[in-house]
This record gives sequence, C-alpha cells and structure tokens, in this order.
Amino acid sequence: MKNNQQILELAKKTLKIESEGLKRISSQLNEDFPEVVKCILQLNGRIIVTGIGKSAIIAQKIVSTFNSTGTPAIFMHAADAIHGDLGMIQKMDLIICISKSGNTPEIKVLIPLLKQSKNTLVAMVGDMDSFLAKQADFVLDTTIETEACPHNLAPTTSTTAQLAMGDALAVCLLESREFTSADFAKYHPGGSLGKRLYLKVSDLAAQNEKPQVLLNTPVREVIIEITKNRLGAVAVVDRDQIAGIITDGDIRRMMETHHTIEGLTAKDIMGKNPKYVDKDELAVHALELLRANNITQILVGSNNKYEGIVHLHDLLKEGII
Repeated sequence: MKNNQQILELAKKTLKIESEGLKRISSQLNEDFPEVVKCILQLNGRIIVTGIGKSAIIAQKIVSTFNSTGTPAIFMHAADAIHGDLGMIQKMDLIICISKSGNTPEIKVLIPLLKQSKNTLVAMVGDMDSFLAKQADFVLDTTIETEACPHNLAPTTSTTAQLAMGDALAVCLLESREFTSADFAKYHPGGSLGKRLYLKVSDLAAQNEKPQVLLNTPVREVIIEITKNRLGAVAVVDRDQIAGIITDGDIRRMMETHHTIEGLTAKDIMGKNPKYVDKDELAVHALELLRANNITQILVGSNNKYEGIVHLHDLLKEGII
C-alpha cells in the first residue's frame, strides 16, 4: 500500500495531466465552435446529444447543463439509437455526437443513419482523422495527449475534456441569450439553490410573529413580548414606522446598568436606527446583512414601515445557509 505522500503525489499528477489536457483543447478551438453556437441559437428544435460508454455519461451531464440553462436538449444513447431511439430526432434538431476515438462500431453504424435525416451533425471527438470527424458538419476537437490513467487506457483526461467543452458551449449559449439568475431560478425551484434565487424576505417574515411595542411601553412588557415570540428581539414602532429595536442583548445590558426597571420604557433602552431589510429583497440578501453586521435577527420593512422580523434560524431552516 502506498503511503500518504505517494498518494498525494499521484493525485497532484492526475490533476496536472488533466489541467494540461484542458489547456490543449482550449488552444484547439477554431471557427467551428462559434458556428455551432450560432446554429444552436437559431435552432427551432432541440439538441440531441449522443455517445456510448463513458462518453454517454458525459453526454447526459451536458444535456442536464443545457436544459438547466435554457437550451432544450435530450440524451440519446448511441447503442439504443439503432434499436428504435432514432425516432426521437425531429427535423429541426441538431445532433452532437461525443466519442474519443470516433471509430467505435456503434458510431460507424449510427452516423450514416443520422446523415440520412439531414440534421446538422456536430462531432465532439478526440481524433480529427476519425470516421466521425470526417462525416460531421462541425467538429469540436477534444484531442488530448494522454489519459491520467498510468496505462493510458481508462477515460480520464479525455472525459474531462469532453465535459469542459460541453460547459464552454453552455456558457456561451447562456451569455448569448442574456440568461439571468431569475431565468436560472425558473429551472431550479427546488432545494437550497432554488431558494437562494427566488425566496424573498417577505416569505420568511410571514412565517413568524410580528413582535412590536410602542416607544412608551414599560420595559416589563417589552421583556414579556420578546419572550413570548421567541425571536430574540422586538421592534419599537411609532405610528407603524420603525423607531428602534430591542434585543435580548439590550435587556442584559440594561440589567447591568440599572438597579431597577421601574419607570423605564422601550425608548430608554432601544437601539436607534436599526438595520432593516426591504420585504421584497431576496432572503439571501438578508443573510448578507446579518453576516456583515454580526447580528442574528433583522427587522423587515418597506419605506421604514414595520413588516416583521427575520431570524438567522429562518434562513437555516430553509437551507439558505
């Protein structure tokens, strides 16, 4: 068994070989790449991405990236294609065929069938002299010098190159379409990623009570209000406008400086000009304010009108953090 240092050296060697492979395919980009991007942008159909073996797995990931960034795409396994799946291809579709060698038996059988349909065929291939490269309308060159595998056999650098080329296409397409984070949110409504993109402060505040006291509210009642709502704070309002905030910390500091609470009111101990976040802001913006000001809760308002409170725990519960 290899020791830790030997394992680290092998890992570094692998990453170095793959990073050099990416540098190589970057230098191999030619005019076919922008032509493919323009063809896709003008496409009235979908992108059909196909491959076999490890290339098929990469094809599935590329399809997923296209779909999530606004470019409709479908995966078609090269072996299944000749057993009925060719029926998924429509006249207006563009086909991307991924292969390291471009000469596998399945590819050689499939390509003539694809050519019959007269769809635009794009090869993402690691051999520019291969059957696939010569038959394609456009070629994206993913030729690499060597695999990271010590026997130069297992697809490693080559699949990394294919994946990166797919990412390059997806990014160029979304930039060309001026695809925004709001567009991205439409395709990612679930999970913490989606929530970071669409969940608003008002959505969080609506889940909580809306603790508030007036300027002249006795401190004893202030403490009861804070305790009752379990948010660690209460807003001090003046005719529904935010006048201040009283937190658990303010109560503790008051106890240190006053021997009695008799006669004290909210305005005597409140923090003036408190931070607040607009109700229409994204929840992730509230998180940024909490972190920047080293606080655990923040008032929610609209034109200084009090709307509620958001606590750090609300963001944790929603998976924003």
